[in-house]
Amino acid sequence: MPSLRTALLQSSGRPGAVAENLKALDEAAERAADAGARLLVSPELFLTGYAIGDAVPELAEPADGPGAGAVAEIAARHGLAVLYGYPERDGERIFNASQLIGPDGGRLANYRKTHLFGCFEQEWFTPGDRTVVQADLDGIRIGLLICYDVEFPENVRAHALAGTDLLLVPTAQMHPFQFVAESVIPVRAFESQMYVAYVNRTGPEGEFEFVGLSCLAGPDGTVRTRAGRGEELVVGEVDPEFLAASRAANPYLHDRRPGLYGSLA
Repeated sequence: MPSLRTALLQSSGRPGAVAENLKALDEAAERAADAGARLLVSPELFLTGYAIGDAVPELAEPADGPGAGAVAEIAARHGLAVLYGYPERDGERIFNASQLIGPDGGRLANYRKTHLFGCFEQEWFTPGDRTVVQADLDGIRIGLLICYDVEFPENVRAHALAGTDLLLVPTAQMHPFQFVAESVIPVRAFESQMYVAYVNRTGPEGEFEFVGLSCLAGPDGTVRTRAGRGEELVVGEVDPEFLAASRAANPYLHDRRPGLYGSLA
């Protein structure tokens, strides 16, 4: 089975300007496709911006809203899957969500962030209640989390047990927590034997300072590609044959003793 070439778009776009962010996503998709990528991952809430305050209700839209339609057109035109973050409206509730659109423009998966970080998110968003959301792309099983979710090892292990090969984690990782990008993400990939694509915003935005450092970590705990602190598009390979060999050599999932872990719940 061939590798899945994956592009990580590290950018904050322009907060509050959906049309401009869609244009930036289109340009990144063109560059990613030219580099042979079959998947493009953008950061948390990329469609609208993160630090948009009381504009959240105004910019929130349904999972099948106009933003989804625009991203579907981008994905189909460039022939690659696209994951984008956005505020999802469902009736009176708003979720911090990410949606995966397939290379044909079809909607493959939609995930609502389950662990909300800080006062801003807890004020505007409702937490999701599904830990494991997955889709298949080119024979690779893809799972979705968002930012703070990945800092809970239970979430990642749940994905490992459900067969996730590549975990996509759009994020808004801010100073002074860059150790998550530098250290936690490679450990998560190793301890649960999967690839993890962690894709961050960058630079100042409202009261926040995003640190960049987006990365694709492999199941051996090594970082296959890493962005710096600024706007950047980086590309890495998700190799299913290497993943299978790594899982055979590191049998964490086989050697678990779930009967001992009841107190964790």
